[in-house]
Amino acid sequence: MTYRRAVIPALVGGLLFTLLLWWAGASAEALQLRGSTSVFDVDSVNELRRWLMPWSYDSSVALPADGSADAGTGGDTRYTALYSTAMQIRFVAVFAFFLAGTLLLLRRIPPTRGRTPATLLTLWAWAPVSATLAVTVSAPWLVASRPHSSFRVLTQLAGVIASSGPVPVFAGLLTALLTVLVARVCAKGAEPLPRRDVPARPARLAASAGTAVVALSLVVLSYQSAAAWIQTTFSGAGLLSEPGDLLRQWLLLGAWAGPSTAPLGHWLLYRAADGLLLAVVWWSLRLLPGLLTRTTVPAMAMGTVCATVLGLFASQVLHMAIDDTAAVWGPVHVFSALGSGVPAALTFGVTAGLAAFVTLRLTGDREPLPSSVVPA
Repeated sequence: MTYRRAVIPALVGGLLFTLLLWWAGASAEALQLRGSTSVFDVDSVNELRRWLMPWSYDSSVALPADGSADAGTGGDTRYTALYSTAMQIRFVAVFAFFLAGTLLLLRRIPPTRGRTPATLLTLWAWAPVSATLAVTVSAPWLVASRPHSSFRVLTQLAGVIASSGPVPVFAGLLTALLTVLVARVCAKGAEPLPRRDVPARPARLAASAGTAVVALSLVVLSYQSAAAWIQTTFSGAGLLSEPGDLLRQWLLLGAWAGPSTAPLGHWLLYRAADGLLLAVVWWSLRLLPGLLTRTTVPAMAMGTVCATVLGLFASQVLHMAIDDTAAVWGPVHVFSALGSGVPAALTFGVTAGLAAFVTLRLTGDREPLPSSVVPA
């Protein structure tokens, strides 16, 4: 699919995704109305407010990442102006990131020749990634809009980056559906490239290499002792004395301890979710070279990031099924973890994609030309 054909669905998807996030943020003020607690319980209202605040333009109702009641952004026009600037940057960035990623994904995984489910899933996974990137870009302005922004800057940045919440996941699913429909219409009349027949051995080795990189974060770095070392190994004084909180966001796909802290059956059940994540990543990477119209470094990196995010979705859905806190915190709390871990998925997804690409090349997959363009 050429960029000329891909630009229309990418623009439609970018505009829809941005508008859905803006609409969600504009709805946050409704949760402060007196009748909101008669529709939802108090815990559910607070949880919904936490979901919507990262996309709210209203600084007087915005909450900080720790969920406390005082946002620290109201009452001073200078802080309010900084907050408005942060939100403007955030919405422009989310549109730009989603548009750029969608253009590349539609070009390399067009919704034709049996690729439509893969296109839908990759666009869905790209939505929370673009939201996380937009939140990260706007985080310095948002932190500066708080009167106490000079205290523990990196910790505040980590909290802002982790605050995008489940809203982009739900908005991304609707956006991906519409984008794929528009892309299929735009792809009519074009001659689609055939799917590549990638040899099984290089594809499996590449998938194993990429999965091993993801497992480094999920199994090694996310273990309690290693995570604690990352969290506490940096010390000192000054504004940048605590980078551990920031590193946790970008390095750890989870957090878990040994079976001594929980019953063995319960521990194994939660580790099954980690196994599901790695299985989704491996199978996605096994299929990815054959789905791509051309195996390039950007396409492999973005495809692996999306595969890692899809693995996160699968593991988080399994956690929802075994979680028993809904009766205590309300049904909304079940979806609270949806979309978490995206910064680490971005970090290790890119690295895993590069490892998979190098493995493909070293094991002999040279990407032959399609038969229609091979010279006689």
